[in-house]
Amino acid sequence: MGIVERIKEIEAEMSRTQKNKATEYHLGQLKAKIAKLRTRLLEPPKGSSGAGEGFEVTKFGHGRVALIGFPSVGKSTLLTMLTGTHSEAASYEFTTLTCIPGIIHYNDTKIQLLDLPGIIEGASEGKGRGRQVIAVSKSADIVLMVLDASKSEGHRQILTKELEAVGLRLNKKPPQIYFKKKKTGGISFNSTLHLTHVDEKLCYQILHEYKIHNAEVLFREDATVDDLIDVIEGNRKYMKCIYVYNKIDVVGIDDVDRLARQPNSVVISCNMKLNLDRLLAKMWEAMGLVRVYTKPQGQQPDFTDPVVLSADRGGCTVEDFCNHIHRSLVKDVKYVLVWGTSARHSPQHCGLAQMLEDEDVVQIVKKKEKEDGGGRGRFKSHSNAPSRISDREKKAPLKT
Repeated sequence: MGIVERIKEIEAEMSRTQKNKATEYHLGQLKAKIAKLRTRLLEPPKGSSGAGEGFEVTKFGHGRVALIGFPSVGKSTLLTMLTGTHSEAASYEFTTLTCIPGIIHYNDTKIQLLDLPGIIEGASEGKGRGRQVIAVSKSADIVLMVLDASKSEGHRQILTKELEAVGLRLNKKPPQIYFKKKKTGGISFNSTLHLTHVDEKLCYQILHEYKIHNAEVLFREDATVDDLIDVIEGNRKYMKCIYVYNKIDVVGIDDVDRLARQPNSVVISCNMKLNLDRLLAKMWEAMGLVRVYTKPQGQQPDFTDPVVLSADRGGCTVEDFCNHIHRSLVKDVKYVLVWGTSARHSPQHCGLAQMLEDEDVVQIVKKKEKEDGGGRGRFKSHSNAPSRISDREKKAPLKT
């Protein structure tokens, strides 16, 4: 029996099992088995070189956005509208067969937009090149899930289920669970609050399913069984997702209002070029990019080419800003002057731990190098001449 058949068999058993207090331990073990099998399903087959067919493109710009959706929902048309890059669009499905990149120039930054082929139900099992599409989307900073506003809401649920099956968690934060394997000592189970979904017995059973008999587990929130399995697996990626409902020009105003009021959702029409500016603003907000402008000493700030930072790519502190310019710059920093919303007053003397915000201006003041043979005062204290007061060499007069 293959891995896919075993997963379907366990899912069928879970659907037949009633959910109550007596069966929660059995269901927890079944969920752990499915997670292990899905992890094995994503691994390359044994004996292969590891380099399979794919359409990965080189990272470019200050951020990467992936377009995911069913065939014929308008992904290629949206790419052409936002970037100007031509992507073939037609009335039949699977027009796009490979990954087509484009660049969005927005707020003095460059954002890479990837048009991926449409995925179908069963993509996590490899149907329709689904694994390659999902692998590329894992390398993106955020995901734009393009949906057809005239179709049912089930498409969004199917796509979310396929992405979660391969370890992508959309619009979720990592669970506050501390987990560490140990060599000896057994299993230590603790929590900082009352747990309603997981108890000590269930945690032991799930760990034994993974053949872990020595570990330390600490719950800092009321997490579920799925959250515990995600922490044990350790290969989950938590990404932000914006649900883009296209073709709003073919539905009623009530449906448009209902879709627009959903969280993390934007309604657009590529055919009539409606609400594309709102989509760009929402995408910019989700990416959390921070533009920092440099100011040389005694000169005006340079507002043409900002240094772009983000929490997902390194961080937004002054130290991250210095490392972005050059790795050796941090050693020479004496202090930093900051103008902008992150400063309490303008300018503010800051250290390396100061958090920067969007459109801040930063001036770095470096440490002064000591002169090779000089000391304090107007007379040289280190010289090859005889060390007598009458023979000391006098410096040039001070400039006033």
